[in-house]
Amino acid sequence: AAEEHRETLVVTLDRPPANALHRELIRELTKLFVDLGDQRDAPPIVLTGRGDRFFTAGGDIKELDGAPQQELTARMREFHALLVAMERYPRPVICAVNGHCVGGGMEIALFADTVLAVKEARFGFPEINHGLLPADKGIQRAVKLLGARATRKMLLTGALFDVHHALEIGLVDILVDDPTELVDAAVTSATEAGTKAPVLYAALKRSINDPDDAHDETSQQHTLLAAAAYFPDPAASALREAWNDNRPRRADTTNPTDTP
Repeated sequence: AAEEHRETLVVTLDRPPANALHRELIRELTKLFVDLGDQRDAPPIVLTGRGDRFFTAGGDIKELDGAPQQELTARMREFHALLVAMERYPRPVICAVNGHCVGGGMEIALFADTVLAVKEARFGFPEINHGLLPADKGIQRAVKLLGARATRKMLLTGALFDVHHALEIGLVDILVDDPTELVDAAVTSATEAGTKAPVLYAALKRSINDPDDAHDETSQQHTLLAAAAYFPDPAASALREAWNDNRPRRADTTNPTDTP
């Protein structure tokens, strides 16, 4: 669910304890960006997470371990579609990072136009240490925005880094000292960006992002081929099993998002 603030739509990821991205939530986010993006009066969007520890810890892999190959393939396609929808959304997209922003959360942040974060925020691609891989489209976006050397280091080590390093490499645009002011600051940023002529904003965003159907299809195939190879691999499976054994368990919830 979402709430409108000053003509900006604030969407909160709310799936305790770590706001993990499961398939239902991924589909809902994709539908939101696609449906609103087709409207002439599409609003600016702010994405944030519930609580003070996690923006999102990334994908909910527990729902996929042991699942049939077709479910794995569907999940990968759905997350790829979310990144495509975010990239092509014609209006401002602002991420208000309230805590850990890792894995799939990093990819979401990379497709925002502006990223605000609190000083407690942590970032990174820990997948290599957990028997996983990011989506190819997310990796290519990181290379484009952050540079090949910085992306190589974060992907191949899986190390997390703090908000000050995120500022240095250009992942985060604005540091918000007071966590209670994060969403308001993000709404202000989104509202200001929303005052720009929509037709001009959309055209400039399209030129910057340079969306390409053929490239997206190739990127999706790279993700699917890699997933088909690593998910049944014994070494990767052992890493995922160890990670799942140590992850916090989410509370039961019937609604993956909630009104802020």
